[in-house]
This record gives sequence, structure tokens and C-alpha cells, in this order.
Amino acid sequence: MASSKRVLIAEDSSVIQNLARKILEFQNYDITAVKNGEQVMQILDKEDFSILLLDINMPVMDGMECVRQVRALSDQTKANIPVVAITGNARNYTEEEFKAAGFNDVLVKPLNFDRLVEVVNHLTDK
Repeated sequence: MASSKRVLIAEDSSVIQNLARKILEFQNYDITAVKNGEQVMQILDKEDFSILLLDINMPVMDGMECVRQVRALSDQTKANIPVVAITGNARNYTEEEFKAAGFNDVLVKPLNFDRLVEVVNHLTDK
């Protein structure tokens, strides 16, 4: 299955990270998981992914700063990758702020795993 789609999950909660991994692996996605936005930028420099799932509140570099840095990459393929915000405090930001930062969609915690699969499928099947 060489053509499976690759998902990079940045989430500092091991519980959410592991649940999302299991759900998406069941959907035949290849999952890589990291704990913060700085690790996202390091791995994105070396590898290609179909989609990024970024927690908003992470140590070192949060999701808002990370998506801005992804969108500013000189590699246009990587700069235009679909990026989904995962947040437990969506009320801290408006939908417009998420869009302005560069997110394609937002998932609110507690995660609805049906919605997670739906969003990931939609954004990777374009």
C-alpha cells in the first residue's frame, strides 16, 4: 500500500494523539505524530505529508504560529498542504482568525472522531 496518505499530527496530549492515530490508521492513513509545532517544521523539512493536524495549545510552538510558518515556506507544495486546527478552546479564536492564520478547517475538542475522519478524507481527496 505505497499510496496511503500521510498524516502529521501535532498534539501534546498523548491520549488524543493515540486515539486520532488509531482512528486514522483504521482508515488506512500513515500517521506520524509529534508534540509541538517546532517538531512539525523539522519533520516537514525532510518529509512530505497529505495533511497536517495541529493542536492550537502546544509547548515550544503553538498551532497558530506553526500554520503561519507552514504557509510561509518557499516550497509551494508544502506551503499549500491542508492544515486542520484541533482546539479545546475554540472560543479564544474566531473562525475568521483560524482562516486568516491559514487553517483549512477546525476540529473542536472533545474530538468527534467521525468528523475527524470526514474532514481528513475531504481535504486529502481533492
